Amino acid sequence: MTMSKSIDALPNALAPEDFFPALEIRRTRALVERDMPVIESLHAPEYELISPAGRLLRRDEYLALIAEAPFYSGWEHSDMQVRASEDLAVLRYRARLSFPSGKVVDCWHMDVYERRAAGWMAVWSKATAVPTTAPMK
Repeated sequence: MTMSKSIDALPNALAPEDFFPALEIRRTRALVERDMPVIESLHAPEYELISPAGRLLRRDEYLALIAEAPFYSGWEHSDMQVRASEDLAVLRYRARLSFPSGKVVDCWHMDVYERRAAGWMAVWSKATAVPTTAPMK
């Protein structure tokens, strides 16, 4: 965990290394559960995801896919690395994504959050597929 400035405005006075992983777990749980109000509140209007296959999904397209039908059936996280400053945070971790089809994708996941007037919001996510034989750490 690396910080370039003090972050005093985190809810409940949580340390960044606790706050941001909890926020990411909340965001990904909402994606799996299709909790659209939470999803909408945690994804910036200009949010973009680059999928493990290299596909760019903008917020409107991604959220429409999630709202339309179950998209994820599970999302496992490894320990998360956090780099945070006053208004920006980057998280990196291994994820195991499960889909309703039964497909499972192991990937490195990186998310960029920005502090906005409404709170912290994801602005970018990037997933890079890794061989399933590589252990999750």
